[in-house]
Amino acid sequence: MNLPIYLDYNATTPVDPRVFEAMAPYFTRVFGNAASATHAFGRAAEQAVLHARNQVAGLIHAEIDERLGAREIIWTSGATESNNLALKGAAHAARDKGRHIITQATEHKAVLDPCRRLADEGFEVTFLPVDRNGRVSAEQVSGAIRPDTILVSIMYANNETGVIQPIREIGAICKERGVLFHSDATQAVGKIPVDVAADGIDLLSASAHKLYGPKGAGFLYVRKKNPRVRLLPLLDGGGHERGFRSGTLNVPGIVGLGLACEIAGREMAGESSRLRALRDRLQAALRARVGPVVVNGDEQNRLPHVANISFPGVDGNSLLNALDDIAISSGSACTSASMAASHVLLAMGLGEALAHGSIRFSLGRFTTPEEIDFTIERFAAIIPRLREEAGGVGAACEPAAGACSQ
Repeated sequence: MNLPIYLDYNATTPVDPRVFEAMAPYFTRVFGNAASATHAFGRAAEQAVLHARNQVAGLIHAEIDERLGAREIIWTSGATESNNLALKGAAHAARDKGRHIITQATEHKAVLDPCRRLADEGFEVTFLPVDRNGRVSAEQVSGAIRPDTILVSIMYANNETGVIQPIREIGAICKERGVLFHSDATQAVGKIPVDVAADGIDLLSASAHKLYGPKGAGFLYVRKKNPRVRLLPLLDGGGHERGFRSGTLNVPGIVGLGLACEIAGREMAGESSRLRALRDRLQAALRARVGPVVVNGDEQNRLPHVANISFPGVDGNSLLNALDDIAISSGSACTSASMAASHVLLAMGLGEALAHGSIRFSLGRFTTPEEIDFTIERFAAIIPRLREEAGGVGAACEPAAGACSQ
């Protein structure tokens, strides 16, 4: 076992060696521009991109045309760009029909910030609250839809807690009411089954680096029929990607993303079962050995590899500083430098103290049982010491957080 141990797979994943090997030729030998179809170099790149589209579409059950392939997959630089294109593109394309958008309070900042930008531009955004398990209900979404609602955006699974939303029920309501449905599925794709057809999703965002592909590559699924989704592009200049996203394609990154999706589809069931067992073992041991803990988020509707745990009486940043041999997170990677408590946990009703004392464990493909055992022992040694230094556990639970586990 090598130190430090990596348990922050929700922040990013290492590139799978099989993916890295598949990408390598496209940096040096097969380096053509996929838009240069007049010669062999460009055609080889174009064929690789078409194959990757089909690999991505296969994972999320998007339509694959026998002749043209998977034309509903639009390449981007990652989920942040995909979210911005989906939200801003769909809102501005439909602004003559209405200017009301619905999302939820626990979204990633890559959804919340574009929504706030749209609000500055004259749109009205409803931020739905979540329950103490971190979920919204389909009934909440239905009740928030108005005649001028043009878009609903609800993330598939939360990056901090792993909580999975009732996507299929929400999608059915959006279809019934004629409202576009977008989902930031960055944490879900490749980890749990995602089916854009059955889920009623019209727009879906994801990043390669969350599923063992390279950084700098992502995609946006854009439904072509029933309904045909219209977007105004963020980038102009060449009309690439059905006019939605101009720019020379990142062929090596796209090849890596495609294979990462194919591997995830093949290995998802076994990997999920293995990681769930390791995650549950970690949770059970921490509950048994370090005194009161609070597991944040719905324990039934949760990604199999994620546990967000608060340690009453312990400050999360102090805990991270004491654990230089374990890579974990006290919040989302994009805001971990901030001392502010997680907006996700606060929205779920946790008080400041518990929110500040939360740690996100996110396991992955290369996590071993030995690493989990090491982590358990380290926490069993450190938590009592930090509590003693802080003057005791104090308020072991806060009313909104539910009962602590001993």
